[in-house]
Amino acid sequence: MQTHEARSLLRKMFEAAIAAAQPAQCVPQHLPEPPRGRLIVIGAGKASAAMARALEETWSGELSGVVVTRYGYAVPCRRIEIVEAAHPVPDAAGVAAAQRIHALVQGLDADDTVLCLISGGGSSLLALPLAGLTLADKQDVNRGLLKSGASISEMNCVRRHLSAIKGGRLAAACHPARVLNLMISDVPGDNPIDIASGPTVADPSTCADALAIIRRYGITLPPAVLDILESGRGESIKPGDAHLARVETRLIATPQLALEAAAGVARQAGVAAHILGDAIEGEARDVGKVMAGIAMQVAGRGQPFTTPCVLLSGGETTVTVRGNGRGGRNVEFLLALAVALGGHRGIHAIAGDTDGVDGQEEIAGAWLAPDTLARAWAKGIRPVASLDNNDGHGFFEALGDSVITGPTLTNVNDFRAILVTNEPP
Repeated sequence: MQTHEARSLLRKMFEAAIAAAQPAQCVPQHLPEPPRGRLIVIGAGKASAAMARALEETWSGELSGVVVTRYGYAVPCRRIEIVEAAHPVPDAAGVAAAQRIHALVQGLDADDTVLCLISGGGSSLLALPLAGLTLADKQDVNRGLLKSGASISEMNCVRRHLSAIKGGRLAAACHPARVLNLMISDVPGDNPIDIASGPTVADPSTCADALAIIRRYGITLPPAVLDILESGRGESIKPGDAHLARVETRLIATPQLALEAAAGVARQAGVAAHILGDAIEGEARDVGKVMAGIAMQVAGRGQPFTTPCVLLSGGETTVTVRGNGRGGRNVEFLLALAVALGGHRGIHAIAGDTDGVDGQEEIAGAWLAPDTLARAWAKGIRPVASLDNNDGHGFFEALGDSVITGPTLTNVNDFRAILVTNEPP
């Protein structure tokens, strides 16, 4: 298979994964019956604005509300106000949006319904520090977590216990109204408590759990943050709390759904597709090495699959930042994969974030071709040095191999596809 043919197939698969999680496809079928009282719409996440638009285009009754999304991810809505804020480190706009959303759900009654549109990214976008904490405190903690190598579940556990709105607190504020959560999952395992740090679901974790995570990764905390966790004043809303008795949660799009859509594209092209997992975690470079080993076993021995085939996976890897490069967990994975493959002639790949942003770059991910290493060396670029410097974006951009989608208006986490052809090593 020629490189341009492989790249075309991989890009179609990535696009199919994104399309499968578009709010216009998955929101309408999960809407509730019109309530006797009011329908209040709130939400947070990279897909929340697109979810709000899908709701407006389907809902014929009265509604009002506010949702907050990432800068650049707003879409026009007529009845639901769209606010933009920062991600992955919160800003004042996110705090103001969280205050408005919290105020909007005060004083509701049992006839009212609160429709919560939640997707990945909401942890940063819906930022309301607990009493005694400042936005600067939250920003310091977020930066420390992002550099630590902690998993998304661990990071969100800490965030829940420093928030006045996450960890079920927003749902409790809606009581006694009915709360219906429509969630697009961007987390391994699809646990609702980890999607946007669970503002509208019960949280079984504790301040002690959060403190253990901080100590595990050696993260330095501002004194006020340490006091919140050590005193237990940051405790969240627990399962069984009466204030959450009328909360219902529906997962309307997941990483598995996206991977299955991509697999369908491959099979239509006559290429067998194998989903290795939708919840793969760990250091991005380590996952890259493991995937390289699997791909070379397939290419060289026809085990556990015969060629041609594509190996699909999703989840959320982590990067422990040691260099000063331009990062991105998907490009870090891909660069490690390239180094481990050593220029294997029969293996191509793509890796990208389905929200269109890998790390803090407006770049979704990158391509890998059999000649990637050779082209880098010809330009005087040392792949191992780039990997050591956490400079995946710099590496692939220099080769013209970045994948840029722009805002996708959805988010079902990382997408990885490794195409193993019949070519010899």
